[in-house]
Amino acid sequence: QVQLVESGGGLVQAGESLRLSCAASGRTFNMGWFRQTPGKEREFVAVIMWSGGVTRYADSVKGRFTISRDAAKNTVYLQMNSLKPEDTAVYYCAVSSTGYISTYYGNYNYWGRGTQVTVSS
Repeated sequence: QVQLVESGGGLVQAGESLRLSCAASGRTFNMGWFRQTPGKEREFVAVIMWSGGVTRYADSVKGRFTISRDAAKNTVYLQMNSLKPEDTAVYYCAVSSTGYISTYYGNYNYWGRGTQVTVSS
């Protein structure tokens, strides 16, 4: 069983930055970030392979967001720069036990409760 706790969300203006953190208890494999707005399906944002650190990003955040991990703390981060109003969403951290990078939320076994990010124009 893996438990995930996100933190770092908040209200910022367009162009500003936020850093989200996700602390995991238990063994993790690949860790990803997804986001969701009311009435829409959960959307892939970024993923990092715990072993090797390979990353992948959604096109909408590429060049602005950076995912990283601290193995000693069993924590993954999402640095979000140049935020836009369309980045407003609840952001979820998730763990996948697959051996490959996946952008599909159905391949993730454990989820945090989410943290709200609101970007005003």
